[in-house]
Amino acid sequence: MSKGFFFAGPGGFPFAAFGMGRRSRFFESGEIRLTILSLLSEGPKHGYQLMKEMEERSGGMYKASAGSVYPTLQQLEDEGLVESAMIGGRRTYNLTAAGRKELENDPETVRRIWERATQAEDWSGLWSPETMFIYGPLIGLFKTGVQTVRRLGNTKDGAERICAILDKARRDLEAL
Repeated sequence: MSKGFFFAGPGGFPFAAFGMGRRSRFFESGEIRLTILSLLSEGPKHGYQLMKEMEERSGGMYKASAGSVYPTLQQLEDEGLVESAMIGGRRTYNLTAAGRKELENDPETVRRIWERATQAEDWSGLWSPETMFIYGPLIGLFKTGVQTVRRLGNTKDGAERICAILDKARRDLEAL
């Protein structure tokens, strides 16, 4: 069976990105800390740079706020995981040795964060004016697909035929 957008990622992502159902959080508990540490492992950054990079790497799906980034930076600094200095009139943050060690303690979570960000980036532009004209036909296709699954989906042949039709449509679009 093909991998549809409803099953693309952990926690239903990017299903939640479509605004269907409850509002999903991009970062789970504790992940903003790891995200900031990971970004700082690439080099010194100030808070605004961190916010912009989080937005860019998520394809615009996550817009970091000063109210989430700066308190987290302060906490990381209090814990000795980052240090800051005024450079060019901006408070710039660096990862400390303790911060690198903290980051290395959970590489799997860091990998999942950036994998999710990459998936989100793949969906960037989803709501752009250039794409608005296809939403009606997509909704019609979705509705027809669901109705057909209800009619034929209980049979192995029916589910395979539906997936084959949808996969062919996807391939035809990719070929354009």
